[in-house]
Amino acid sequence: MKKLSRKWTNKSSDDYTEEDDNIDDDDKYTLPTRDDFQPLDTNEQEELVRSLEKTLAHQSFLWKCVFASFIGCYMAFLIFSIYQQALFPWELRYHAYFMKEIDSWIVISADWAAVLVCSIAVAGLLLNSRDQRHWLWYSCFAGILIAVFWLYQMLKLSKFRWEVIWLPFGPLSAAGVSLYVDHLLNESSEEVRKLRGYMYSYKAS
Repeated sequence: MKKLSRKWTNKSSDDYTEEDDNIDDDDKYTLPTRDDFQPLDTNEQEELVRSLEKTLAHQSFLWKCVFASFIGCYMAFLIFSIYQQALFPWELRYHAYFMKEIDSWIVISADWAAVLVCSIAVAGLLLNSRDQRHWLWYSCFAGILIAVFWLYQMLKLSKFRWEVIWLPFGPLSAAGVSLYVDHLLNESSEEVRKLRGYMYSYKAS
């Protein structure tokens, strides 16, 4: 995308010289013009940029849905854990480690908090609003609190249980991955917006 932007900028001048064609040999196979000498018409530029915007929007929605689905599966697992802990306290092995340290309702509350963190992360991914990034940051901060709680409880055990390390870092990872995905997609959107800013006025004769 950056190579296309540089090539397009170089071709935007009315006077073409051979030196312009040698500015960057790596860019000579990009397609900012119809041929080596003719700039893109204004309508062709608009069509190209719109095509890139449409493709980016489709891919962004697809990737957001993919990661939201993964987080949704994790949420379903957490809800199952809550159900099991409520009906059959300490039957699940990863909960039973804390049987002597905390009450059952605290475990259930911590799991519900994890579900809330994941829900906020999914909302931040799928909502198209100005507050989208705020929701993702909120989920990260809440995930940090949950991680601190579970790590504290794990350190109180007679033996540190690495097999349940997902308890503190599961919700935080879901929130962090969501924020990272959103950041990458925003970077791609910014490149397309810059490309639109490089559009020049030219009418083919």
